[in-house]
Amino acid sequence: MTTTPAVSLAERKRRLVADELAQAALELFTRKGFDAVTVDEIAADAGVSKRTFFRYFASKEDVIVHVLAELGADMRAELASRPPEEPPSVALRHAVAVSVTSCTDHPDQARRVVRLILDTPALYARFLERQAQWREELAAELATRTGSADGLHPRLAAGTALAAFDVILQQWSTTGQDPAGLTARAFAALAPALDATGAP
Repeated sequence: MTTTPAVSLAERKRRLVADELAQAALELFTRKGFDAVTVDEIAADAGVSKRTFFRYFASKEDVIVHVLAELGADMRAELASRPPEEPPSVALRHAVAVSVTSCTDHPDQARRVVRLILDTPALYARFLERQAQWREELAAELATRTGSADGLHPRLAAGTALAAFDVILQQWSTTGQDPAGLTARAFAALAPALDATGAP
């Protein structure tokens, strides 16, 4: 019992430093462009050594992975919390809306970050890698909700919901349209397919 608080404190400190490094990196990326920023600049801006940076991140791309890391967990947690009788289209809309809201809480900076990810091939590739992981997590949750023994339908539904998430972010970051409205419209259009794939 005596070691748990120390571990917890160490983990909180680690997350704080990682968040500070990520914030410094994002500000530099959005101001100068991803390719123009060096690890040395990020470390200097955050007030740490380059060696400290590499204790937290293996590369500049991993900073973006850190920023994205919570989105998938938030989506799955929200999906798991939805009423079991809810149609898949409604449950998935709420799950995606949580991450859309998280991305758009600070609209000006968030739009720059989203555009940075979408417009930088190396970062977009990491974003898609993350989405592949999220698809499996959401599919597993959907399979539990529907009692489906067939992995096809849950994966189709999860993949469709994540495709909608991608399009919503692109549309919002390009046009500034209301993200909640975009989410509602996207899932209204997808409801027939999502609810069909939700059948066991």
